[in-house]
Amino acid sequence: MRAALVSFGARLGAADVIARHGFWRSALFLTPHVIAFAVMIATESRPIEMATFACAWGILNFLWLALLRRPAVAGAVSLLLLTLVVLLSNLKYHVLMMTASFVDVMIVDTDTVSFLFTIYPALRWIVALCVVVLVPIIVLVWRFDPFRVNRLTATASALGCVAALTGLEMRLPMQPFEAFYGGSQVSLFARSGVDAISELMTNGLMQSDPVSHDRLTLADDETCQPTKKPPHIILIHDESSFDIRMAPGIKVPRGYGAHFKSFDGKHRNFLVEGNGGPSWFTEYNVLAGLSARSFGRFAYFVTRIAAGRVNRGLPAALQRCGYRTFSLYPALGAFMSARNFQATTGVQHFYDQHDLGARDLEPDSFFFNAAARMIGEQRAHGPMFLFVYLAANHFPWDHRYRPDLMSEWQDLGNVPPVDEYLRRQAMSAKDYADFQARLRQDFPNDAFLIVRFGDHQPDFAASLIDPTLDDNGIAQRLMAYDPRYFTTYYAIDAINFMPVDISSALDTLEGPYLPLVVQEAAGLPLDPSFSEQKKILLRCKGLFFGCANGAEASHFNRMLIDAGLIKNL
Repeated sequence: MRAALVSFGARLGAADVIARHGFWRSALFLTPHVIAFAVMIATESRPIEMATFACAWGILNFLWLALLRRPAVAGAVSLLLLTLVVLLSNLKYHVLMMTASFVDVMIVDTDTVSFLFTIYPALRWIVALCVVVLVPIIVLVWRFDPFRVNRLTATASALGCVAALTGLEMRLPMQPFEAFYGGSQVSLFARSGVDAISELMTNGLMQSDPVSHDRLTLADDETCQPTKKPPHIILIHDESSFDIRMAPGIKVPRGYGAHFKSFDGKHRNFLVEGNGGPSWFTEYNVLAGLSARSFGRFAYFVTRIAAGRVNRGLPAALQRCGYRTFSLYPALGAFMSARNFQATTGVQHFYDQHDLGARDLEPDSFFFNAAARMIGEQRAHGPMFLFVYLAANHFPWDHRYRPDLMSEWQDLGNVPPVDEYLRRQAMSAKDYADFQARLRQDFPNDAFLIVRFGDHQPDFAASLIDPTLDDNGIAQRLMAYDPRYFTTYYAIDAINFMPVDISSALDTLEGPYLPLVVQEAAGLPLDPSFSEQKKILLRCKGLFFGCANGAEASHFNRMLIDAGLIKNL
């Protein structure tokens, strides 16, 4: 090994360096670069990815050289950071099916750290052990590093690598869907940095008009006055649910479509902003009444960014009308800053997985029963708003979930994920029917407005909707926001109550308008911001960000900023 290393050094003209400073001190300098090269070969498959990796490695090394001047220390610290990116990216992909992005570094919040330490308790000990072990190693490398590099040279070299990375990304830009493929952690992280900084300099975190001559008059502090006693409102987030008959050739059980009908017998289409996974996109739509797409390349982090900044939403509007607002959430509240985001939109009482005593994945009946108990305990204090977030139909569908439930189910002859998906939809429909029956029986004198929606299509649906397309063709349709891939359903139901006004409940509706539907169906007066948004709905015939290529949404965002309802964006 020593002979080979000396031979390699000689070919690079470094034999004299090894002779002067000794083999081991020279190896101390070379080892991090050899390991980084091995990582590149193992994780990056295409020339563009390898070139990006090399640029990122150069940026790390030269920045540390500009600070420390010692190449062995710079290499060791750079290797540590590179390893950290790979490990955290793999961890994120395991949890969220998406590799790490530079935005994860830009938006570091206590919720994310808390979430990681909660789901991986051993991570605290791993971090502590790494600190205990690595600090002495870095000190020793510092002590025995014989080389020094001019700071100006290192800075110029770092800038050269930044320019090369920027040029590569501008020439062959990364497509957002690549982060969902896994692998290439370092190159994707580096390329996302170029995109994120470019987006931040161009549009900021959220797209909005520079100025607006239109103004919103803020609602006063007086409680709104409904024309009659308002109903309890239950908003149901139906995980991964859509009418699968959109895809050709799928066999469905008898009576399948009934679950998607409203009280008036209509099927209504719901245009969402995510496909296959990001439930929090639609959570943002229906609670804030705004578009995740307004955040551009930062959309994936929408709830984390909006927490504490977007002080406008359906729960806040309902509070003004005397409602007490509740949320039943099936995961930890720190996930994607859900607890803080929902509090920002006006949720007063947030119950997460821990608060509810939920295990990893509970059937829908668990959350419906929790909602019914909560209504029984709290309804005497006034009208209630409950946001009920279901989870049983969450991916994956490669196994029989809770085989003890719906044991009479017979597969229909579709591919296994589809049959399991249909089985879980049937379970959900049964649990929902039981929930309605319980509300009628337990609360015969209470009125209920129930609005349900599918948050996104399941991940396998994209390959079913148009079977003639390959992965690249599907990716192009997703990038173009082909509505076939973003259509789910929404439905309006009522118990002991007749919806007052459903003029906003169009046959096809984009997600941010659902708060309008809820408030008008309940007979509640709209505050000025929702009144203005209804004008957009009528102008754009149910589209929001999809109207005028986002121009209407950007103009409305500026009005909310000027009114103080969106801050620091």
